[in-house]
Amino acid sequence: MEKLPFLNNGVGQIAFVVEDLDRAVVNYHKIFGIGPWHFYTYGKPFVPRMTRKGKPTDYAMRVALSYFGTMRIELIEQIKGDTVYTDFIRDHGYGIQHLGVLVEDMSTAIRQSEDAGIPMIMDGAGFGPDDDGHYAYLDTEKYIGTTIELIQRPKGRKQPEKIYPEGE
Repeated sequence: MEKLPFLNNGVGQIAFVVEDLDRAVVNYHKIFGIGPWHFYTYGKPFVPRMTRKGKPTDYAMRVALSYFGTMRIELIEQIKGDTVYTDFIRDHGYGIQHLGVLVEDMSTAIRQSEDAGIPMIMDGAGFGPDDDGHYAYLDTEKYIGTTIELIQRPKGRKQPEKIYPEGE
């Protein structure tokens, strides 16, 4: 297998699946000084288009986003549905679930991955204020021990549900 072109962008995000998002955010802030954290619930209607293994689906998770230096950190608490997170928790428990790679053209990146024999196993789209933004998880665990998430960021962000700590 040849190197996938979208990997030239490098890793821009590390994501952890956590049991209790609120407790995890407090710990990351107090112990590592990471924050502020922006909270969102990813599910319908926030993410209007979601698939799992190629079929439309409905799932939900709470996420908190922050930066550690230039690296975006994402903490994820599974709420409902059959997801890559439920698979990860079942197989590994809680911890680092995926590495995120930023892409400019999601369709091209997915096609390159699938042409290389690496299928997309879950995605969501339309979470930006202009109905943009798209994430897609690739079935890479058997190759590199973790999942790769392709991220096409929206031009803007909707307001977070909350920020921790307040005022930062």
